[in-house]
Order: sequence, then structure tokens, then C-alpha cells
Amino acid sequence: MEMKMSVLSILFLVFFFQLSSLGVSQLDSCNSNLNLNSDAVPFNTTSLRCNPVWGAHGFILRYAQSGPSLWSFVLSAPDPNSYVAMGFSNNGQMIGSSAIVGWILTNGTAVVKQYLLKAKTESQVLPDQGDLPLINGSTVIISQSSRLYIIFQLNTVQPLSNVIYSMGPSNVVPLSNGILSKHQDKVSTRLDFVTGQSSMNAPYTTLRRSHGILNMVGWGILMPIGAIFARYFKEWDPYWFYAHVFIQAVGFGLGLSGAIIGFSLEDKLSVNVDTHKALGILILAFGCLQGLDFVADGVPGATRQGIQDPKVLELVSWLCWESSNWNCNRKCILWNISGRRREVLEYWLWGCSWMLCFACFGFRSSNAPSKEIVFY
Repeated sequence: MEMKMSVLSILFLVFFFQLSSLGVSQLDSCNSNLNLNSDAVPFNTTSLRCNPVWGAHGFILRYAQSGPSLWSFVLSAPDPNSYVAMGFSNNGQMIGSSAIVGWILTNGTAVVKQYLLKAKTESQVLPDQGDLPLINGSTVIISQSSRLYIIFQLNTVQPLSNVIYSMGPSNVVPLSNGILSKHQDKVSTRLDFVTGQSSMNAPYTTLRRSHGILNMVGWGILMPIGAIFARYFKEWDPYWFYAHVFIQAVGFGLGLSGAIIGFSLEDKLSVNVDTHKALGILILAFGCLQGLDFVADGVPGATRQGIQDPKVLELVSWLCWESSNWNCNRKCILWNISGRRREVLEYWLWGCSWMLCFACFGFRSSNAPSKEIVFY
């Protein structure tokens, strides 16, 4: 019995110490003192300003101006068994920035390097290059309580305020040649070194909002409204047709403008949005196909020029109407919902668009024209 109690006591103590060490790794905050080996840190850390710069991953930045042209930094982050990076950028983008990156090898060797981020490919993230004016002998990385502390100093009057943070994929340590694997997550921030205020960077905010609003109004609101006019207001002939064409044309114009802005944003931000882009192109293609309505139907009562054979005329009319107007309009709206449903600011529109689609495409109304082809 005593043997069992002693074994249980040992297991409890082991569990307690493991839990304590886990808690310590998460306890580093701006409310606690920085407790590092003073011999390993090349400067005094007692007067550093503290800022939780990336709360989602527990990144904490401590910094201070140690001289007229001397800035000291200590970046604290959970150890992902990979690299941790902090970069300085002119415009808040990764490309063109310089970063200080550190990690601990499996044999315990500490590595800190400066990198030049020329592009978003592994081969273009160049080790031992960059524009950071590092003080010789000031770069240190310390692993303590399951956290990494990157320590460095810059010889500059004022560091760049656009600061980028990233962390490598878990349990993937960079190779001996210093080539970094693609990060598992990153964030761009703007830091005011005078006030200590840090905020997330959102470059090209106006273009982003314009892209979302134009597509939302064009494809998500006006296109369904134009479809409703075509389905439920045919007794008001021919005014339903004019309203339908006008609303669809305005919606297509807004959607086209939004797509152009989207292409511009992709180039400016250098982001990978292949799925979103493919859906947008598909929506735009279906919208363009609706232009065939003018070839097939035109204004009610108007004659179609260039087609004399009545059977050919009827066949072309049916194909264009059914394939272009009905099917393309339907698919255009449904694909628009698919492309927009992940946008946080458009969740409310997603539900409204679905209700509109059910109203428009659920059942054909009794006054919908019957289009049949009779071959003689």
C-alpha cells in the first residue's frame, strides 16, 4: 500500500512540475519582469517598453531607445520548434523588407540571421542579406521556458514603423544552408515607437473596400433584383424588360469594376487568392454571356437582323435565352454567393442572397413564358 502511495506521489509531482513549466511558458507578459540571463543579453533590459504585438500567437516586443542612434529590441514568442522572425518594411509588405530570424537547432545550437525578402518564394528569401543596421555582437537568441527570445540592436535614428512578424511551420527547423520553409502564419503591424501603440496593418484599405462593395452591390444585390423583374413582372410588358435590362446592366458594370480592382489588388498585395480569383472570373464570364440576350431577343417586338430562316431564328433564340439568360443568370448569382460567403463583412448578404435565389429560382411562376421549339 505504501509503495502504491509513493508511486502516485511521484506521478503527481511529475505532473505538477510539467504543468508548472507549461504555465511559465505562457506567463510572459507585459505585467511580468523580463527574467533572462544577464550575461547573455548585451544591454540593460530594465527600461524596455513592452507591447503585446501579436496576441493570437503570444508575441511580445520589448524595446527602448538606448542612445541617439541606438535602439534595443527583445522579441518574445512561443517556441514552435522552428523559426521566429521580425521584419521591418517600408510599406507593410513582406517583399522588399529585411528581417531578423532566429531558431534553435535540435542539438541546442542557437542561430540568428538577417534575411532579405526579395519575393515570396523560398529561394528568394536570402540569408545573411538585408538592410537592417545591426550592431555587431548584439544579436542573440535564448530559449527559456518554452519561449524564444530574439535580442538585437539597431544603429538608426528611427526604425521603420511597419513591422512584420512570422513563425515557421511547427517542428520544421531550417536547414544548415539557412533556407526557410514557408511560414505557418504572419502578421503586418504598424508600431508607433513614441507612444508604443501597435495596430494591425491593412494596406490599400480603400481599394479593398471598393472591391468588396462593388461586387456586393453589383453581383449580390442588383443581379438578383434584375432576375426578379424578369420572373414576376412580365404582366407589365414591356416595362419589366427595360427595368430588367437596366438593373442587370448596372449590376454587371459594378461587378466588372470590382473585378478590375480585384486584379489590381492582387498585383499590389502579391497575395495568393487563386480560388477567390477563379470564382470571380467564372462569375464575370457568366455575366458576359448574358450579353447574348440582345442577339437572341433584343427589345420585345424588334426584328433580328441577319437571320432570315424562321427555324434557325427560333433555334438561336431558344439556345441564347435558355443557355445565356436563364442558366447564366442563375449560375452567376449562385457562384457569387459561393465566392462571397467567406467574407466576414458580407455574412448578412449571404443569407439575403440565398433567400433571393430561392425566390427567383425555386419554382417557375405561372406567367413565365413557355419557350418551345417546333421543327417542321
